[in-house]
Amino acid sequence: MAASIRSNTMRSGLSVLILALLVWTPACVLITLAEERPVPVEVPEKFTTTGKAKVPDRWWEAFQDEDLSRLVTEALGRNLDLKVAWSRLDQAAALARQAGAAELPEVEALAGYGISRAKARSPINGERSTDTVKDYLVGLQVAYEVDIWGRIRSTRKAADLDVRATKADVMSTAMMLASRVAAAWYQLVQQKASLELLDRQLEVSRTLLDLVEMRFKQGSVSAVDVLQQRRQLEAVEAEIPLFRMRESLLEHQLAVLLGHPPARQTLEGHRTLPALPPRPATGLPADLVRRRPDLRAAHVRMAAADQRVAASIADRFPALRLTGRLETGGSNTRDLFDLWLAGLAANLTAPVLDHGRRAAEVDRNRAVAEERLHQFGQAVLTALQEVEDALVQESRQGQYAENITRRLDLAREELRRSRERYVNGATDYLPVLGAIQGLQQLERQELEEKRKLLEYRIDLYRALGGGWTLERPSPPDTDDDDTENPKPRS
Repeated sequence: MAASIRSNTMRSGLSVLILALLVWTPACVLITLAEERPVPVEVPEKFTTTGKAKVPDRWWEAFQDEDLSRLVTEALGRNLDLKVAWSRLDQAAALARQAGAAELPEVEALAGYGISRAKARSPINGERSTDTVKDYLVGLQVAYEVDIWGRIRSTRKAADLDVRATKADVMSTAMMLASRVAAAWYQLVQQKASLELLDRQLEVSRTLLDLVEMRFKQGSVSAVDVLQQRRQLEAVEAEIPLFRMRESLLEHQLAVLLGHPPARQTLEGHRTLPALPPRPATGLPADLVRRRPDLRAAHVRMAAADQRVAASIADRFPALRLTGRLETGGSNTRDLFDLWLAGLAANLTAPVLDHGRRAAEVDRNRAVAEERLHQFGQAVLTALQEVEDALVQESRQGQYAENITRRLDLAREELRRSRERYVNGATDYLPVLGAIQGLQQLERQELEEKRKLLEYRIDLYRALGGGWTLERPSPPDTDDDDTENPKPRS
């Protein structure tokens, strides 16, 4: 009878709560914010210039350099900064699972044991006695919040968007890593090529020194010519330790990028800078938002901020929480499951006086959403600038490199003619010395400018973004590379 009365009372209370919600609902406006928002800055229709070549998804393959491809592949599998990015993705995925769990009922198991003692004096003989009562309790408790205003749903969507943004961060880190490896590798190739060039220049300088010494022994020239050429030879030899130092530093840098100790290995490979690939087609500026992972991350974070605004607004509305309880008890374990009690309760809580705390949280989230909006717009502008900068730098650098090549041809001809005049006794050694110093400086500068041209192309590839699928380093910790629903490590 008591159980029936309790059940009827609960049903009446629940009806009252539902009726109150129906009355409240028309006065409230549910907040639904769109995840897709337009780019907040003006995007030009096209870039100032473009090429025609199609860029491979793995853009470094455009250089057709097996050594570079091997190094980038190793870096993508071993680099610790990239592994840090993968770990952050695991954290974001775990937080998303936590947020999603709030949409489902929470079930808890109950167990209890208690002892109570009562002392009483017998009214018959006046003796004192002690009664001991034992209570055993087991049961289940269920708690669930009805997401009337979408607070939990908005929080879960924001967490899912955080996962997508973090996934894009991983890709952005990988792209930056690939460009750093490529730039360091061609700097190292330049140093190795420069050392070989110095060896050839030393041979030329020694040959000229032999020529001058022979003419000195013949009495055709003075000792000053011999000293000038020896000084020029020493100047070339003095460059070798500096190039060796830069070579070692670049090997250390590459080793760390590959996840190795800096002095563990010496990187070997070709010693010739590759030819510049054909200029890639830049596509439309609007395509950058889809291609570049850093822009995708900024855009998704802007949508996540919108969802958190919605969640904070919904937090100002009443919340309906349902609780259920199923339990059994007894004075001994034999009677534990003989009597079951069930209960259901619905609680409606509404903020009345919080001194502006919830309103301040709404204002804060709105400010964060504005911040994310401006950050996205700034990221788009920066991306457009990086593409335009790389296009201009490559174009002007190509013109300068061509000028260096023409000057080299003239310097070689100048050295040939001045050497002939010196051998024939038509002039002193100063024109020969100036010609050989100028030629050797231009030969080293040519390597430097060709390497810079490759770096500007690397910057252009990175600025345009990439479309390859990044696989998690071995051992695999995820079975799915889907941006929307990445599977974290178990």
